[in-house]
Amino acid sequence: MKKIKYFYNTHTLRYEKLVTPFRVKLLRLFGFLSGLTVASAIVIYLYLKFFPQPTDIEYRRKYELLRDDYNQVNEKVKTLQQQMMALEKRDNEVYRSIFEANPVPDSARAKLIEQQKEIEKIKVMDDFELGADIASQLNNISARVAFQQKSYDNIAGLIKTQDVKLASLPAIQPVSNKQLNRIASGYGMRIDPVYGTPKMHKGLDFTAPQGTPIYATGNGVVKVSGTSGNGFGNHVVINHGYGYETLYGHMYRIKARQGQRIKRGEVIGWVGSTGKSTGPHCHYEVHINGHEVNPVYFFFNDLNAEQYDRLLKMASTGSAKSFD
Repeated sequence: MKKIKYFYNTHTLRYEKLVTPFRVKLLRLFGFLSGLTVASAIVIYLYLKFFPQPTDIEYRRKYELLRDDYNQVNEKVKTLQQQMMALEKRDNEVYRSIFEANPVPDSARAKLIEQQKEIEKIKVMDDFELGADIASQLNNISARVAFQQKSYDNIAGLIKTQDVKLASLPAIQPVSNKQLNRIASGYGMRIDPVYGTPKMHKGLDFTAPQGTPIYATGNGVVKVSGTSGNGFGNHVVINHGYGYETLYGHMYRIKARQGQRIKRGEVIGWVGSTGKSTGPHCHYEVHINGHEVNPVYFFFNDLNAEQYDRLLKMASTGSAKSFD
């Protein structure tokens, strides 16, 4: 039952019922609602701060992933920049200095098209998808850089191998022949000086006084050093690798020993007339994969174009009779 309040009216000297005006009631209601609203806001704020919702937890997780992706991307970008600088330096050394060219990759030709595609792709992505896509692309770039690095390493290895091969090729004359007058008999059919019959002469005969130094025409290992009864007397055979061998016959004395490593231009013996020979000379042969070839085509390292042309003519028009 609602309590009724009274107050003493001093004017009427009577107790009268206390009646609250409507305006006061309205103000009290407004104050109550305002306090309730503020209290509710504070409670909600504290609840959201200390008791996050599942959606907030998901957003926070995505944010952490994005931050981790960004850190990884930043580190990969630094690494890729260093690797690309190394590749560019290697590219300049390989393509510019060796091939004297600067190839333009197909990716550069399609650069503008790819940029436009990437812009359209990014427009429809949210932050999480964008970060994941960037990370994926950088992983792909890393793989391509690693492949390119391996390719350049292979090229560098080939260049080193090529240097060794070039040093091993028989590329000079076996005796000093600055005046180009020592070739007495060339490669081809010649008259045998002993039997007087046509016979295939499988090398070149360089005439020189006995004791003239004979030089190795390329780097290699001495395969034969001595006399083996094949008509070449004291002779040396050098294995240059890559299928090349050279033979130096009729030496007066041999300097090189079997198994010895020899460099181009090193003295391996001295001109003589041992074996089946009619005068002091060096019989010189070049073999490729076991087959004799004309040695005159290998004198490109110590002759200019004019001298080489003269030597070719002399080798083709030399004496019809060989010295061995």
